[in-house]
Amino acid sequence: MRLFLLPISTRRSLIYCEKLHEKAPQDRSYYDKLTLKANETWVAWEKDDKAIGNWKRKVTFYGNQALKRIPYEEWGLKTIPALTAKRKRDIESGKAEYQVLFPGQYLPQQRVPALLHKLAKERQSMHRSKLLWSILIMPLTAPFMLIPVIPNLPFFYVLYRAWSHWKALGGSKHLEFLLQHNLPTPAPSSALDQLYTAGLMYPTRALSRAAPRPTQQQAAQVAGVVHQQTNNETQDVMVLQRWNGKLIAEQFRLPDMEVEIERAVGQVEKSIKTREELVEEKIEQEKAAGGHGKRAKDVLPEEILERIQEKAEHVADQGKDGAKAKEAHKP
Repeated sequence: MRLFLLPISTRRSLIYCEKLHEKAPQDRSYYDKLTLKANETWVAWEKDDKAIGNWKRKVTFYGNQALKRIPYEEWGLKTIPALTAKRKRDIESGKAEYQVLFPGQYLPQQRVPALLHKLAKERQSMHRSKLLWSILIMPLTAPFMLIPVIPNLPFFYVLYRAWSHWKALGGSKHLEFLLQHNLPTPAPSSALDQLYTAGLMYPTRALSRAAPRPTQQQAAQVAGVVHQQTNNETQDVMVLQRWNGKLIAEQFRLPDMEVEIERAVGQVEKSIKTREELVEEKIEQEKAAGGHGKRAKDVLPEEILERIQEKAEHVADQGKDGAKAKEAHKP
């Protein structure tokens, strides 16, 4: 099983566990089927515009806004599966293999064990107490069952929060058990180093995708600038871009990872810096590997820039054609 320890900033990191293979329908437990059904229902509500007063889409809109406020640490722990008896036996017998991948240029390996221990332990008591409170509050939502047409939304929200805390608590206990058995094995990833560096060298996903992969020297230069910006590690500096989550997810073929990264980056950005400060830091990082005071994008070959421009214009034209087609089909 692979875990990813992804620094969002120089002080905050996201833990993400590679999703296990999807079970065949006949092998799914009642819990798996219930979870799948809930997800399918939520997606269907997001697209349903036939309900009275459009209440289903309104519920999902405000529900998604509420979900964005759930701390990214909780989302990350929820990706780690529960510690079953079989997994525990495999870990104790040495049969199970666990790796934790991380960008070594932006997260020194000696910091990984302490960081994993912090992620495993610091939120356990909070998740345990909030799980208990969610269970105690559930009966108080019973009067909302009397509202016609609309389901008992307060009950389902409290139920979801109880489930979320239970999942995060289970993930943290699994991670704690791994650490007690000297797992997971640290595995610095050169691919992550390149993706992080490209995200800091270039201002957009398109440029980062089209440009040549950064060299080890460029990675070291950009990492050095990041360290300087921390002012001897007294300040928190962003090292991951929101748009870079898609590229990292594509590299490891883990599409669900993209959402987790974007959510984490958004929350950390909001908490540590103003937008102007982030832009200034980002430009300084882009100049680190460009040389002669230029940003990295300014030294790219013209054919790469032209190809990106053509692609952008093509996408824009497609959008205009789609809008015209919709307008033509209006009664």
